[in-house]
Amino acid sequence: MSGLIIAKAAPPNLPALPDTVLPAIAALTAALGVPRDVLASDDDIEHAWRDLPRELKEIPVDLRGELVARMCVAVSAGLFDGAMNYIWNAAIIHLRTKVRTFGLPVVAQILQADFEEKHLNEMQDSKLLDLCLKINLVDEDGFFFLDQCRDIRNNFSAAHPTMGAVNDREFTTFLNRCVRYALADASSPKGVDIGSFISALKGGRFTANQLTTWVDRLLQTHAAQRQLLIGMVHGIYCDPNTSEPARLNSLEICEALVNGFTQSLRSDLVHKHGEYAAKGDEPRYTASSQFFEKLGLIKLLNESEQHNIFHRAIDRLWSVHTATDNFYNEPPFAERLHELSSQGAVPETIQEEFVRVVVCCRIGNGYGVSNAAVPSYDKIIQGFSPLEVATMLQLASSNSNYLGRRVAASGSCKRNFIKALGLIDPGTVPNVVRPTYDQFLK
Repeated sequence: MSGLIIAKAAPPNLPALPDTVLPAIAALTAALGVPRDVLASDDDIEHAWRDLPRELKEIPVDLRGELVARMCVAVSAGLFDGAMNYIWNAAIIHLRTKVRTFGLPVVAQILQADFEEKHLNEMQDSKLLDLCLKINLVDEDGFFFLDQCRDIRNNFSAAHPTMGAVNDREFTTFLNRCVRYALADASSPKGVDIGSFISALKGGRFTANQLTTWVDRLLQTHAAQRQLLIGMVHGIYCDPNTSEPARLNSLEICEALVNGFTQSLRSDLVHKHGEYAAKGDEPRYTASSQFFEKLGLIKLLNESEQHNIFHRAIDRLWSVHTATDNFYNEPPFAERLHELSSQGAVPETIQEEFVRVVVCCRIGNGYGVSNAAVPSYDKIIQGFSPLEVATMLQLASSNSNYLGRRVAASGSCKRNFIKALGLIDPGTVPNVVRPTYDQFLK
């Protein structure tokens, strides 16, 4: 699982090679009448044995089983070809275990073919590596190096008649790669049953327990499947035929996971959003824009799209503010605009309109203000940039716009404007409008 830290065990304290081992190898080959160099040299054996603890310490204790023990014995006897075969088999067995943990039914869904225990057990090593790459149990680097090890094992290990012999350095490199890319990672992500997930998403409204369960399952799978599923969730949210409960479920899932969205996932979502725009699919494009808004991701969109999002929110707030019963209807629209502005800087192309509407709504219309909306307005004003503060003061001191006219025509509006100025840190006020700022606060 991404972000999981696996504590490494202490290196095993292997015994020193007894003084009788190396002489026994020489005596054995002499007794059989074969050259001593059919086995690894004494020097190669000693160096390989010396390097073993450094590699073995990366293997979790529960994976240091029979095959690892046989590998060590083979190394001590100079049988590097046998040692390679043992450690390779240990790596393959562990990868098969990870596939089982991931879920054979989930693998079948991904492959769109039957995949049961017998298929896994009968799978050739090369196909197993392909599968592990596809379901992200190994990354591209791991696949590359393990596939090299597979080729070396087939041609230089005791598994088949060998093309030649390897020395201690070549064996240690082989061992390192098997450990690093297969055995060292004891975590086994669980795949998410895609059919069950989509069925639940499109079913009734999630209960709290359902939401927690599905979020946990998505967190337990690997990043690639999580990216695939979040992409599917985005598509479901944007589908105009999706029911409202399913849209809300989709949004809740993503809200729970958004802080962990990888750069690749964010890029994938932006690409799909752009495809809706390119195809002229207005319903999906609009829903996708709302999806980015709700998740606080509008900064991923281009400036023109950000402008349009702010423009809609500002226009809706102003329409409500100038309609009847505005004091009762403003709060949710004010809160929504605050949520948007909290996601980052307001596009420069919409800043003046943004400032004018927010400040106008905050100072009221002469009849009063929407008290329930005031906290949202105050938070927005407190977050004004120096440029937005300058715009606020320039608009308020001119009769050429409705903010300036309100401040000039109504005592209550002017008093509320001064209160709004008091929310701004004096250090944020640009020097160019400092005299105007001081004049209002007198």
